[in-house]
Amino acid sequence: MSKRITLAHGSGGKAMRDLIEDVFVSIFNNEQLSLLEDQARFELADLVAKGDRLALTTDSYVIDPLFIPGGDIGKLAVSGTVNDLAVCGAKPLYLTCGMIIEEGLPIDDLRRIVASMQATAEISGVRIVTGDTKVVHRGAADKLFINTSGVGVIPQHINIAANRAESGDKVIVNGYIGDHGAAVVDARGELALENSIETDCQPLNGLIETMLAVCPDIHCMRDATRGGIATVLNEFAQESKVGIHMSEKAIPIRDEVRGMCEILGLDPLYLANEGKLLAVVPAEYADLLLETMKTHPAGINSSIIGEITATPAERVILSTKFGGKRIVDMLFSEQLPRIC
Repeated sequence: MSKRITLAHGSGGKAMRDLIEDVFVSIFNNEQLSLLEDQARFELADLVAKGDRLALTTDSYVIDPLFIPGGDIGKLAVSGTVNDLAVCGAKPLYLTCGMIIEEGLPIDDLRRIVASMQATAEISGVRIVTGDTKVVHRGAADKLFINTSGVGVIPQHINIAANRAESGDKVIVNGYIGDHGAAVVDARGELALENSIETDCQPLNGLIETMLAVCPDIHCMRDATRGGIATVLNEFAQESKVGIHMSEKAIPIRDEVRGMCEILGLDPLYLANEGKLLAVVPAEYADLLLETMKTHPAGINSSIIGEITATPAERVILSTKFGGKRIVDMLFSEQLPRIC
């Protein structure tokens, strides 16, 4: 087999079949995928036994570069789709994998990415059960683009939505913000910065299951990816017609991330994350939930960073370390392109 992707690998013939079997089927290795049908099939009874609603999501990943400190595009694709399911309270079960591969990509790089996807899927308890591969001419894409869709089941009595925030609720984040965006900047090597920041990319469904076990009535929850925590909180404020007050002192930010932002003129509140969630919870559950989150590896540095207020409606206000207040608007344009 060639050491690099060629157009023949997307032809539908023997070269494509060999690539699929050698890289994808051998690594993902489950009974649905190994049948090599055009679809994966499941027993409805098995899904119904886990809940009363299906959750479906899809996302595409175009990060540059493909490999960053602490992760890669494959880990990102699985984690991101799992998290999009988990933040609505769903139990993620199955993923699809669509790849658009540029001619010339080293097959060893592809194999490394697929192995990373499988390792992340195993941690998450999901299976990658069907997929598609396309190869495009050199220059028609940038090495590799991945689309993943996911299916999960939402248990009965779970109702998490952006329009459920109520005055008095507390806002919790599960750790340091901005690590992913900072790691991508560092990996691009354009600014000669020296730091040890790694992406926070991780599946959050295990943490969320732990959270729901002690607080089934989480009101709002989302993972803070593009646009950072500022954008998510603005979405909550607008959908629920409430105000949100944050304390800058309570927001966990690494010194390295803060320093990089000061040098580049960026705001860490808008930096992308790939392993951070924001949860809006009833005040009476907040302390217990925070204590529980800190027992999970994905929530060790969790913090209560704010609260919901009746006014000013549809606004997010930050109390700064210097005693002032400022409005935190939704991100108007991308601070950093192609970060996921």
